[in-house]
Amino acid sequence: MPAESALPSLDRIDREIVSALEGDARLSFAALADAVGISKSPCWKRVQALEDAKVIRGYHAAVDPAAVGLRTTAFVRVMVRFDLHLAFEDAVRAHPMVMACHATVGDADYQLQVLARDMGDLDELLRTELWRLPGVERFVTTIAMREIKGGGAIAANAWRKRDR
Repeated sequence: MPAESALPSLDRIDREIVSALEGDARLSFAALADAVGISKSPCWKRVQALEDAKVIRGYHAAVDPAAVGLRTTAFVRVMVRFDLHLAFEDAVRAHPMVMACHATVGDADYQLQVLARDMGDLDELLRTELWRLPGVERFVTTIAMREIKGGGAIAANAWRKRDR
């Protein structure tokens, strides 16, 4: 994570652009410019600068997992042999069922978020694939019953007011 001083300096308009695009990445530059109160050309230049600074990493469609047959979500805490962490990370980056992987501190080295079609699909992953990833020593799985909140707004979190 970059140090605070390494963060790009974003003014009010930049923050409004990021917030608007996070809410609807399909906004036209004209609509985006209107929403933030500037003209289209400066808006386009600001978006380009935000992309160049990696504040905006890309644009994507939000796909409903259940609508495409992925109805089981699990979180897997994984313990990995010390000398095989990099190989493990490469393997999970390439695995299509792993939606997210975080290195953690505590009783596990990594926390994975996995999407599966059903319990049988998840069982197959855990019994035949996960054990074969480099360095895996053990893992503990928690199955999600239902999602309460997902895909929260990063912009709203980044620019929230704090009590001091």
